[in-house]
Amino acid sequence: MDRKSQQRPLRADAERTVRAILEAAERVLSANPAATMEQIAEAAGVARTTVHRRFTSREALVDALTAWATRQFHEAVTSAHPDSAPPLVALYQATANVLRVKIGWGFAMSRTAPQDPEVARAHANVLDQCHRLFQRALDAGVLRPGTDLAWARRVYYALIHEAAQNRSDDADDVDELATLVVDTLLRGMGQPGSVLGPR
Repeated sequence: MDRKSQQRPLRADAERTVRAILEAAERVLSANPAATMEQIAEAAGVARTTVHRRFTSREALVDALTAWATRQFHEAVTSAHPDSAPPLVALYQATANVLRVKIGWGFAMSRTAPQDPEVARAHANVLDQCHRLFQRALDAGVLRPGTDLAWARRVYYALIHEAAQNRSDDADDVDELATLVVDTLLRGMGQPGSVLGPR
């Protein structure tokens, strides 16, 4: 009993240390992708040996950072309840949640996912949830009848990417960015009736 109670703080402390290292790695590598493990350790406020004890190499640290961001990405979508919330509500919430992850973990999210089955499953599950959400949005009349859902999802992903990458310095309100993305997806930029070609 005493041994267990003594171990819990150690586990929690270790988790906090890993989180601090990963957050520091995101900040440092976003500013300088060539940054060293020593620079990351300094930014995390831990000894270089602590970083090396947790991560055997710089590559292992980057892989762990990518895996961590992927889990946050998956949780961002899942917590919007895309299979149960009203489709438009879920679309706005998922967009805002994902933007927070992409903005906060930009370096990690830009990396190619490591060859980790858990990461691959998380990405596949996000795509499945998005597919089902867009189908629900079509069925509920949020999207026009006949909408090409594969194309709509590709446009949606591109809009999120652009919003996260090219926001202005004063556009820190993620909810506003999410509204801009969803409104652009659903309404576009053109005037009603301005379609080219025969009708």
